[in-house]
Amino acid sequence: QVQLVESGGGLVQAGGSLRLSCAASGSRFGIDVMGWYRQAPGKQRELVAVIASGGTTNYADSVKGRFTISRDNAKNTVHLQMNSLKPEDTAVYYCNVYQNLGPRQYWGQGTQVTVSS
Repeated sequence: QVQLVESGGGLVQAGGSLRLSCAASGSRFGIDVMGWYRQAPGKQRELVAVIASGGTTNYADSVKGRFTISRDNAKNTVHLQMNSLKPEDTAVYYCNVYQNLGPRQYWGQGTQVTVSS
C-alpha cells in the first residue's frame, strides 16, 4: 500500500505562484507515473500534469506554459510549480501515482488551492 502526503496548497492572488509537493512512501515497487489532478466544485476531476519515471511529461492545455511538474525518483516525490495562477485554477489538487505492476493507482487526500481575483 502506497501512502501519499501532499503539501503546499493555500490562498493566493491572481498572478501569484504556489508549489505543491507530494511524497510517496510504502511502495515495494517502482512508481511509473506521478502526477496531479484537480477537481473544482461541480466539475469532474481532470488531469493537470503527469510525469513518467523517465521524465516524459504531459500537461493539460489550460496550464501549459504556467505550470511545471518535476519529480525525484530517489525520494519518490513529485512537485508542481504553479505560476501566473488564475481564478479558474481554484480547485482541490490531488496527487496520483500509478504503477504498471498490478496495475495499481493511488490518490492523495487532496490540497485546496484558491486563487482570488
